[in-house]
This record gives sequence, structure tokens and C-alpha cells, in this order.
Amino acid sequence: MKFPSRQKHVEGLPGTTGTVRIDRRTQPLLGRLRPGDIAVIDHLDLDGSTAEALVDCGVAAVVNASPFISGRYPNLGPELLVKAGVLLLDNVGSDVFTKINDGALGRVHEGQLFIGDAPVLVGRELSGEDVSVQMEEARGGLSTQLQSFTRNTTEFLSREQDLLLHGQGAPKTRAKLEGRPVVIVVRGYDYREDLKRLRRYIREQRPVLVGVDAGADVLIAAGHRPDIVVVGENGLAHGSRAGDGSTVSDKALQGAREVVLHTDRAGRAVGSDRLDKLGVRALEFSASGTSEDIAMLLADLGGASLIVSVGTHATLNEFLDRHRSGLASTFLTRLRVGPKLVDAKSVPQLYAGRVRFWHLLLVLLAGMVALLVAVASTPNGQDWWTTVQADLQDLFNWLQGLLN
Repeated sequence: MKFPSRQKHVEGLPGTTGTVRIDRRTQPLLGRLRPGDIAVIDHLDLDGSTAEALVDCGVAAVVNASPFISGRYPNLGPELLVKAGVLLLDNVGSDVFTKINDGALGRVHEGQLFIGDAPVLVGRELSGEDVSVQMEEARGGLSTQLQSFTRNTTEFLSREQDLLLHGQGAPKTRAKLEGRPVVIVVRGYDYREDLKRLRRYIREQRPVLVGVDAGADVLIAAGHRPDIVVVGENGLAHGSRAGDGSTVSDKALQGAREVVLHTDRAGRAVGSDRLDKLGVRALEFSASGTSEDIAMLLADLGGASLIVSVGTHATLNEFLDRHRSGLASTFLTRLRVGPKLVDAKSVPQLYAGRVRFWHLLLVLLAGMVALLVAVASTPNGQDWWTTVQADLQDLFNWLQGLLN
């Protein structure tokens, strides 16, 4: 989605102008942004999911105290912002949070952030070409990330071997999962398009619908009621307002048929008191890793026949981009789930839909027409057709006589 993001001349001044909205934490800021705002954040290596949320808010510019791309790995956020026409200014320093008041009228022009007529901070304005060059350089850091991933995988497997190898520790849900398809929705990459692709599949197969954090609100917005909501710290910690990235709304928590709380191994989850305030009784699933992976394990251990993922991570770049600390969990979970897991993008190519009665009727009629044409082309068929025509004419004359 694109918004008119560049106001070239506001009150005679060039550049991009808008109301400045400030927060060191990006997720809480998303709930306060409006179209045309200038978002001021401190987000090293901006990830793709957060960038999509910023684009959805319609920001005109994003000013980052830290670099958008540090070079450690190729993060996907800056490219998404540039493609949406959002102006990028980074490396302005942490002083931005003390020098500028939230709600001030700001202007970004030629690498500077102005408040009124006065330049307040200087940074680095990134063009699409700048982002492409930096992303190419960042791909050289993948080897270091993969070495770290190898160590993390070994450590994660040692901690969670009972869960991954023997399925111990998963709660028993009221929703019947055995032998049923499950659709897991995460508010991540291309989640809107993924869910659109599944309309027919969901309507005809009636799978168990699982929303992970704000993925529950995605289901509700599409007209579906979540059967299960899997919620962790990311979905609870930033308040109850929907639409601020990963936070799940009160409506989704109270409207779900069942809620599963993802806690750490000690049974803790920051923000879990919010469930008590809402009167929501949740099952606990204590494990390390991401809530997205917990949802997949819950479906797999419950006996799901198929797991369709919406908005989840499918490529190495996406894994590194969003959940670098949880990469080992993601990798091993997918090994555990194995052939049950299908990305939503593949479903329309694999699923042709149910055969309906009118499909069979159409085939039958087409066959009868073909048979009649074949018979009519033979000498006996022509005689038969002449007789049929005569009989039809007699019937027509008889009906006409009755009417007269």
C-alpha cells in the first residue's frame, strides 16, 4: 500500500514535512502514527514486518537514531520503505529524543531534520540505490550469522529435546486437532495476500484457525473467528491496542474460543496479567523459541493432518531479518513438523477445490450433447432425428390447438 508521502513545498519550504512522532520502541509508536507523520525511532537493522506496519500507517518519513542497515546481515525493512516512497534518514544519534518534542512540526530535507526553520540534527538520507548497495554488502555477513546459528541450534536442542523429540510439555486443547487441517496466521510477510489466497480453502475445508499474537486480529479483520490464539510477550507487553505490530487486541483475546499463553521455561510471560484483567483463562505452553514455532508444535503434536502457514518466515533472509535469536527454534521446529507444513502461497496451486454437484451436472450435459451429435451424424441417427422432429411438430400443433 502506498501513500502520498512527499510534500515538496509546505509554506514555501522544500522537503518532506509532517507531525513528528517519537518513541525509542517501534512497536508502541505504531499505534500512534497517522498518515503523513514523521516517525522517529531507534531501530538497528529495521526488519520487514515493522517496515510493513510503518507503510500501513502511511508515514511520510522515518528518522532512525541508529543505522537502518548495519551490515551484519541483509535486513528487509529499508527496501520495503523505499519501494513505498517513504523517505529514510538514519544515523541521527540518540540526541533526537531529547532535542525534539513529540507532536512538533518537522521537516526532512537534504539529510537534515528541521523543526521550524532551524536544522536540529544531521543524518544520512538513503535513496533506493544506497539501500541496494548496502544490502549487497550486508550479504557478506551471512557466514558469521550462520556460524552463530549452528551454536544456537545445538544449545536449543539440548534445552528442548523432550519437546522436540518426544512431544512432552504441550497442553491439550479443547479444539480437536487430530486429523484436521490447521491454518496458522502470523502478522508477517505478505499476510494479507496469503490469507486472500486461502478464502476458498478455508470456506470448503473448515480448518482449525490459529492466530499468533496480532495474527488473531488479522483473522477477525478477514471475517473469521480464531479457534485458538497463541500469545506471548510480544503480543501482550505493549498494551491492548490492535494494529501496533505484534500486539493482540482485547477483542481477539476475549472472542477466541481458546487462548494458549506462551511462557518461558520458568512459566513467566511479561504482560500475562493482562489476561487476568480481561477474565481470559489460558492454557500455558512453557518453552523457549518463538510463539510462531509454539503454534506449529501445538498443531503437530495435536495430530493435525496439514499445517498451512500465513505470514510466516519461508526464506533464510526472512529468518535472519526478524527472529535471529529464534532462528534455531524456527529451524528445528520445521524439521519436526516436516511434510505437514505448507506455505499459503502454494495452496492455490495444490488445492483444486471440492467437486460440486453442478460440476458433475455440467459434465453430464456436455456428454449427452456430444452423444446426440455423434448419433445424429449417422444415417440411422438422421432418420431418428427426422422422426423426433415430426413428433415434436405434432406435439406443438396439438398444444396450439388446445390453446385456440
